[in-house]
Amino acid sequence: AKTVYEEVKKDKKHRYIIYHIKDERVIDVESTGARDATYSEFLEKLQNYKNECRYCVFDFPANIPVDAGQEKSSMSVDRLVLMTWCPESSKIKQKMLYSSSYDALKKALVGVYKYVQACDFEEASQETIEEAFRKGKN
Repeated sequence: AKTVYEEVKKDKKHRYIIYHIKDERVIDVESTGARDATYSEFLEKLQNYKNECRYCVFDFPANIPVDAGQEKSSMSVDRLVLMTWCPESSKIKQKMLYSSSYDALKKALVGVYKYVQACDFEEASQETIEEAFRKGKN
């Protein structure tokens, strides 16, 4: 899990990673998205998990304001987002497993800019993520 995360963070090999908990013990990579994948393509992939929890890392291209004297401009930077995806329809046991393993994953994935918990597609929407960036770090 950590190796693939480093491939996104440092090597920029993938745009996103979807993790699952295998055999209730190991957090493992389930799928990755190509570097040119968009956030909407990621959300389409997330549609496959309407009843299952997942962890997701997305290297989100964000525009941040740059104050250059009189003129205001923005610069595009990639920000790593760690999302816990636990839809309401997933099993209680699975939700508990994912919430109890979250801290371990959080500690292992150094350099995440924003942490997001989503239970539905509105909470996972691009607008929600962009709004979270505007509010600042964590």
